[in-house]
Amino acid sequence: MARVLVAMSGGVDSATAALILKHKGHDVAGGILVFEGISEQSVTRAQETARHLDIPFSVFNVRREFQKKIIDRFMAEYRRGRTPNPCVWCNKYIKFDLLFERARAQGRSMIATGHFARIREHNGLFLLKRGVDKNEQSYFLYRLDQKKLSRMIMPLGAYTKGRVRNLAHRYGLPVASSKKSQDICFVPGGGYAALFIKKNIVKKGPIKNMHGEVIGEHSGTVFYTIGQRRGIGVSGRSPYYVTRIDAKSNTLYVGSRDDCYASSLYARDIHYIVPESVRSSRMVQAKVRYVSRLSRAVITPITEHGVKVTFRRRQWAPTPGQSVVFYDHDRVLGGGIIEDPYQYSGKVH
Repeated sequence: MARVLVAMSGGVDSATAALILKHKGHDVAGGILVFEGISEQSVTRAQETARHLDIPFSVFNVRREFQKKIIDRFMAEYRRGRTPNPCVWCNKYIKFDLLFERARAQGRSMIATGHFARIREHNGLFLLKRGVDKNEQSYFLYRLDQKKLSRMIMPLGAYTKGRVRNLAHRYGLPVASSKKSQDICFVPGGGYAALFIKKNIVKKGPIKNMHGEVIGEHSGTVFYTIGQRRGIGVSGRSPYYVTRIDAKSNTLYVGSRDDCYASSLYARDIHYIVPESVRSSRMVQAKVRYVSRLSRAVITPITEHGVKVTFRRRQWAPTPGQSVVFYDHDRVLGGGIIEDPYQYSGKVH
């Protein structure tokens, strides 16, 4: 059995992951990574859970690393007119990279998390697969590599959220009834724009329609994202939607709902979980956001680290800065960062 460090958040998922591993006979310890947005209540709940399970527990202060790798990058992306997904970066640079370092320092060979996803070994390769729960989380994990997967355990991949709750209640875990947070951790309530207002870097600018005509004034591009309808501040015969953000000219473009759909996009910074050289077009299933359904698509190499993704069905509001993730049935192949989808859709702004 392995010596495992479980990433605990103060929530029911990570607590139940620790419970399952202990019942399987592993030498389990818990640890919480503390950074901006992690409350004292979360730390206390994780400590109470570790005490209940009678396992060692550590608090790791990673505020400095989180500020540099997550918050600073988050703000830089918004200033470029993009909509970043900090959870993808946090999983790679904070939750996994730093947790592996802490585990090694404790003489532990494995780490575990409460993600709803599965890791399977096949012919010496470690594959990442979708979890069985309807809210499975493989989308956020596509940047994992072979080295990390070989030293990771995700005990909840074969569980539903309901079953996890039942286990937590059955064994009396202190966090059995805790609610899931829906916000970006370092901006509770979704008020991320306050970060920019505080630094006085929000600037008003023109709103233009699809013909390039000025039809209004926006409050600052950081307040908007592609596909947004409410809060734009202009009206017409039909509702306006944000179709593009040009940060260089500080211009917000709006159009109809149909203008937000794209049949293809360009993605850069491509990462494959099983290293491979994709030299020709390949059929996959893909999704452009966590809540999207899988859609059949063809990925075609354009550059060494970039691909064109052509969908069988048009996708709603592919957003620069977000991730497009590729699947082969239930296996995660990899993914990349979305660039301007309209470069390849035939639309002109």
